[in-house]
Amino acid sequence: MTTDTQKASATGPLPAGHPPVKPRKTGVLLVNLGTPDGTDFKSMWRYLREFLSDPRVIELPRPIWYPILYGIVLTTRPKKSGANYARIWNREKDESPLRTYTRSQAEKLAAAFGDLPQVVVEWGMRYGNPSTRSAVQQLADKGCDRILAFPLYPQYSATTTATANDQLFRALMKMRLAPAVRTVPPYYDEPVYIDALARSLQASLAKLDFEPEVVLASYHGIPKPYFEKGDPYHCHCQKTTRLLRERLGWDDKRLITTFQSRFGAQEWLQPYTDKTVERLAKEGVKSIAILNPGFSVDCIETLDEIGREVRDEFLHAGGTNFAHIPCLNDSPEGMEVIEILVRRELLGWI
Repeated sequence: MTTDTQKASATGPLPAGHPPVKPRKTGVLLVNLGTPDGTDFKSMWRYLREFLSDPRVIELPRPIWYPILYGIVLTTRPKKSGANYARIWNREKDESPLRTYTRSQAEKLAAAFGDLPQVVVEWGMRYGNPSTRSAVQQLADKGCDRILAFPLYPQYSATTTATANDQLFRALMKMRLAPAVRTVPPYYDEPVYIDALARSLQASLAKLDFEPEVVLASYHGIPKPYFEKGDPYHCHCQKTTRLLRERLGWDDKRLITTFQSRFGAQEWLQPYTDKTVERLAKEGVKSIAILNPGFSVDCIETLDEIGREVRDEFLHAGGTNFAHIPCLNDSPEGMEVIEILVRRELLGWI
């Protein structure tokens, strides 16, 4: 039987009075962490409550964590976080850079699949808007009976990739006719990803008016107990840095791994980014650069935490030259990573 005959037999003829059948389509869903809708207290409170209530993110028992969350964190942190977001806010679109870049990634990916009208691309957030559930529903409404979900986290962690997939399946649980799904695996050691990081880093360094003595690959941290329970995130980060070193021909003194964004009193993965830049400056290192291989797009943790807080710590400790290397974002290198992985994972469906 030919392919055309198979398609014909699968869609018709329909019995009299049968409702119209939409052409079969395949959806691609890009999923990122999330973003507040605004920098005001209420928007930040709503976003932080959803984020910090996730048991994948905070593994403390609810009776212990919730009094801290509602009694301390959500009364003080929204104002401070709102001020941080205000410094990087996309005023033109009235949204965070993470939302701007993720939308652009989806639009550019859709354009790359322009020759395949049966592929539909949407984007959603694990926390905040547009929600994962709304994005899944949009794909279903457009006739997608298969969805490839792409959590935009190169390195796997239960706090990121796993909770994004949790939310995807929660959305499916609400649907009468749930599409078949696949998820893109972590891509921390994919050659196309390592090559994109290397090319992006080299291009950024070439534009500087100084040569960094040390380059830090700074990843978002996780609490050390999560690693001890079996989370592979630390290993994935270390491998990404090692492969990037090999691709660049650098040694382990020129490119080092650090971890940022710790929260709370417990120990997190080390070495800490802020403590490391302070140490380097006090040891006489005058010029450094930092890239964030664990973030697919620039966001509050890269633009404000690294670009402002860590920069100030380095300069205050005696450093002179500091550069933050942009994430891959929607650059040609970044889009090449996404498109190649999506086309590979769609094999057999299109």
